[in-house]
Amino acid sequence: MRKLVCLIGFIIALTACGKQDQSYIPSVAVNYQAPLTDPRLSRLNAIGGSVTVPGGVSGIIIYRASASSYVAFDRCSSYQPERRCAVTIDDTGLTATDPCSGSKFLLSDGSPVKAPATRSLRTYSVSVNNISIFVYN
Repeated sequence: MRKLVCLIGFIIALTACGKQDQSYIPSVAVNYQAPLTDPRLSRLNAIGGSVTVPGGVSGIIIYRASASSYVAFDRCSSYQPERRCAVTIDDTGLTATDPCSGSKFLLSDGSPVKAPATRSLRTYSVSVNNISIFVYN
């Protein structure tokens, strides 16, 4: 009987090790570049402006946090990311909402402000020169 219990425990341990944790946004290569004069980025001319651009898992949100800084997040919600629900920018321009769960995230730092999400959106690095904006990881 003891051997049977050990064998069952061993089998459970083996099968549990093969499962992947799908609760995190997958890591994908991001290398977005655009001229600052691109009309699709015109909302970034003002502090608090945001735009969505292609890339990442479900798209990318770029937000102008101050006169000299920008932040970028993957649109894939951090709540059940395996569903690949793309957050949408709210009318206020301060938050983004996951249409699948109702979770809300601050655009200034990607942190969750409404449950059920408990993790921030995946962030990407942003670099700006006089001509272009670059989003990368």
